[in-house]
Amino acid sequence: MSSDTKDVEFLEYIVKALVDHPEDVKTERKVDEMGVLLSVRVHPEDMGQLIGKKGSTAGAIRSLIRIIGLKNQARVNLKIEEPEGGSRVAPKQEANASKPASNPTEDFEDFKI
Repeated sequence: MSSDTKDVEFLEYIVKALVDHPEDVKTERKVDEMGVLLSVRVHPEDMGQLIGKKGSTAGAIRSLIRIIGLKNQARVNLKIEEPEGGSRVAPKQEANASKPASNPTEDFEDFKI
């Protein structure tokens, strides 16, 4: 295994272990004057698993990839590509959020105050 492919193989190993559709994991490696850019694309249903709560899983993977790069005297960054047709979904609003605000005095009518 050459040092050029260690980072890609390591990234694929980690990502495939995390996702439900490992056969859909695609990685790409580009080298330029800024360093090495590893791009990863996963099945749309697996994006949440790859990113994790508040980006914690993605942050951990990025840290590990940078460490591999340091061992090989290279600056390595990770780009997580959004799936085709994917869009960031806004969190679901609560059922009560769509309900118009009631009159405060109506809330107390049951208490017969």
